[in-house]
Amino acid sequence: MPPLPQRITFRLAVRNRRGMLGEVTTAIDGHGGVVHAVQRTGELRHVIFHDVSVDVQDDVHGDELAVALSELDGVELLAISDDVLASHEGGKIRVQTTREVTGTADLALVYTPGVARVSRMIAEDPTVAYRFTIRSNSVAVITDGSAVLGLGDIGPLAALPVMEGKAMLFKSFGAVDAYPILVDEQDPDTFVDTVARIASGFGGINLEDIAAPRCFEIEGKLRQRLDIPVFHDDQHGTAIVVLAALINAARVVGRDLTSLSVVVQGIGAAGVAIIDLLQAAGVEDIVPVDIDGIVEPRRKAGLDPIRRRIARRTNPRQLSGGAEVALAGADVFIGVSGPNSLPLEWVQTMSEDRIVFAMANPEPEIHPDVARDHVRVMATGRSDFPNQINNVLAFPGVFRGLLDCAATKITDEMKIAAAEGIASIVADDLAPDYVIPSPFDRSVVPVVAEAVAHTARTQGHVRPGSAGSLASETEAAMQTAARRAVQRAVARRFSEDAQEA
Repeated sequence: MPPLPQRITFRLAVRNRRGMLGEVTTAIDGHGGVVHAVQRTGELRHVIFHDVSVDVQDDVHGDELAVALSELDGVELLAISDDVLASHEGGKIRVQTTREVTGTADLALVYTPGVARVSRMIAEDPTVAYRFTIRSNSVAVITDGSAVLGLGDIGPLAALPVMEGKAMLFKSFGAVDAYPILVDEQDPDTFVDTVARIASGFGGINLEDIAAPRCFEIEGKLRQRLDIPVFHDDQHGTAIVVLAALINAARVVGRDLTSLSVVVQGIGAAGVAIIDLLQAAGVEDIVPVDIDGIVEPRRKAGLDPIRRRIARRTNPRQLSGGAEVALAGADVFIGVSGPNSLPLEWVQTMSEDRIVFAMANPEPEIHPDVARDHVRVMATGRSDFPNQINNVLAFPGVFRGLLDCAATKITDEMKIAAAEGIASIVADDLAPDYVIPSPFDRSVVPVVAEAVAHTARTQGHVRPGSAGSLASETEAAMQTAARRAVQRAVARRFSEDAQEA
């Protein structure tokens, strides 16, 4: 994998003379750097101070730029900072209180003795925790660090910055309080037991960056043991956004979703979940492909239990051979595999209205610049091209909805509802280069949350006295108790008046 670009900031003192800043940016450009931003931070009589943020290839490239800037007449390099490291300094999330404790009265309310009353209520009726504790808005983001981004098995501690980032996205997009939980355990049963023992403090579990096939076993067993939603984002978040994009891509080419013939390349966690969700949405003609070719029962190589299950449920035309056989005449290619693994000549054998989702990151299965003139709809996992398939379109809204109704599980119907909600955002402006909203479109989360919560309630997968109704029921009970207290007081007063008379 090629190294990812880095962003560093040069703090410079520049002589206060016309054209000096231009010399700085020219020097950076001449040495292969890309200026991202320039901020004027101060000024004295003969000098101006600037923070210049620059995208560089790696540390060596950054050092080369530093030398070049230092050699400019009238420029002094004061400091260099790595923007990535600076953004992670001290961690990216923190716990905040919902009210201040400024004196003994506050302490008595939020801790002893007042807290005992709430604890007794929860002991008598655990659903009360959804109103009076953080459980109603808390998700555990849990990993073993075995399949982190493009980094592989780096262990749970090295995965912590990624889990913190996930927690940030939960909070920023969905107003969900998410907590990174690191489980240093490779045995699926022990991992499941560990998570099950801490789950009661959360309203949902988001599994993250756990390698296949272990992730399938872990998720399945946790779903059986827990009465809260368990969601592996690498699987189901990806599948939801893919389905949303495909719903709209089908509209662009004037086809019914269920009539499409689809090739899914890459039978890992995401590929399996995509196949399962597309089938749940009614797509029947799906051909799975991995490094050994079409995944079908007659194949001798590489058929583990997961692939055997997929082979039995897919490939209705009983194709056999390599990926090029699967692609001939196909309407849709969905890639969750590896870089540069889809030759243009194979794309050209697909149907006339070709839809290609090449989502390997950072290098897709086929580069958009290569495929663009040969397909009707092109999507990738990258932010620098149209139609980015990004999980942040799914998981904040999905969990917002699950928490809002105190859901006990997540179903395929809820995932499909989430996908339809995402697709609906761009319905009025649909175009080949706009089949999916931007990850920064803030209208997505409330639409997805409402779709998921509505489906959960319709299916009956909500805790008795779910979040909305629980609040109203509790409020009603409190109001009834208050009315009775007033009535008793009035009755006593009238009784005392009558006795005096």
